[in-house]
Amino acid sequence: MTTPRDQLRAIPAVEILLRNPGLDSIRNSFSHMALVRLVRRVLADVRGEVLEGRLTEAPAEAELTDRVVAEAGRLLAPGPLPMINATGVILHTNLGRAPLSLAALEAVAQAAAGYSNLEYDLVRGVRGSRQSHVEGLLAFLSGAEAALAVNNNAAAVLLALNSLADGKEVLVSRGELVEIGGSFRIPDIMKKSGARLVEVGTTNKTHRSDFEKAIGPDTALILKVHTSNYRIEGFTADVPLAEMGEIGAAHGLPVMVDVGSGALVDVSTRGVEKEPLVSECLAQGADLVTFSGDKLLGGPQAGLVVGRSDLVRRLKDNPLARCVRLDKLSLAALAATLRSFLDPENAWHDIPVLAMLARTEDELQASAELLAAELVAGSSGRLTAEVVVAQAAVGGGALPLAGLATRAVAVQVTGLTPDRLERRLRQGVPPILVRIQNDRVLFDLRTISPAERAALPDLVSRAIGS
Repeated sequence: MTTPRDQLRAIPAVEILLRNPGLDSIRNSFSHMALVRLVRRVLADVRGEVLEGRLTEAPAEAELTDRVVAEAGRLLAPGPLPMINATGVILHTNLGRAPLSLAALEAVAQAAAGYSNLEYDLVRGVRGSRQSHVEGLLAFLSGAEAALAVNNNAAAVLLALNSLADGKEVLVSRGELVEIGGSFRIPDIMKKSGARLVEVGTTNKTHRSDFEKAIGPDTALILKVHTSNYRIEGFTADVPLAEMGEIGAAHGLPVMVDVGSGALVDVSTRGVEKEPLVSECLAQGADLVTFSGDKLLGGPQAGLVVGRSDLVRRLKDNPLARCVRLDKLSLAALAATLRSFLDPENAWHDIPVLAMLARTEDELQASAELLAAELVAGSSGRLTAEVVVAQAAVGGGALPLAGLATRAVAVQVTGLTPDRLERRLRQGVPPILVRIQNDRVLFDLRTISPAERAALPDLVSRAIGS
């Protein structure tokens, strides 16, 4: 019987494994020292498996080289990979949320290709501010006095709370202590900011008097959080933002609204559930509004702050602002996205997220019928397809009750279970993410671009092997 010590002795030395022809396929991709580190890592893993009892005998040299090559493949694999989103979830967090407009992509390419005036004032010939590329646009579009862009909305909330209420109290309705994806919780962010949470009212009912009674000498801020990813219905009451503004003004306290998705255009004009506009929040009494750049705005990941100039100045002067600032590529994409909103009709056409929201059922039906016919034609008789009425979703924590009527192509393939077909599509090039419903694979047309729709028949044919 071999012992762990015997098994460890049987593992070849690094030098021996490095000479094995099994590594020839990866030698040109790594320097000699990098390849040495890679081999050492794999051998260390194998020794650990032996000592833990997970291996009963030392792997053969060929198996070890295979493991080295596999590990090299993981390091060399490109990513993130472009994907086709056929799920019907428009702001799919796992897939990168909002795809960028062509104008934003062009702006990113220009900013990445060489030097730029990121922090240089071309008029005065002195150092400038990177915020200058987006601040004016944000203020103009929202009606705010000033604006600031950081790297995501969680950072915007953290920066605002730390700047305005470090060591002080912040009043929040119990019904608005939200948690979003990735375990982002308002109470946790508040604790990290240095502010002290004061819960007001109850989960389902909060009244104006609850806020007024909770104000004390240490109160620094009143916070309203838009419950963008859930709704409380039934026996409920909350305090309208206009009344919160009155309370804040009467007591000299700023009112901040974390609106989340950050709509700059009224999505209800396209038949979608009403979402608060950033401009409306300011007009109704908010002194500061925070929101995301990569949700209903349709731009890059960013956290945007608009509001009173004196409050925004306090955020800009906070040393944390540098820790959460946007890079030049995100700023370029954000500025281009914001410019589209100077004419809202352009935004509905040019920004992919808004274009997906605006697609009519007639458009989706026609596109789905064409796709179904092409899928069947390219399947050598193995595939059946039917156009079905389905429900898409906005996603990204936005509009949780907004059911978007859509059209999907429901597919079944002879000899392939829905799970196997889904896996083949997901592991293809490019990967295609679908959903399974009633033992059929669904391709939702709302989130498939025209170019992707045209490519799908060949990609599906390749996946089913016809």
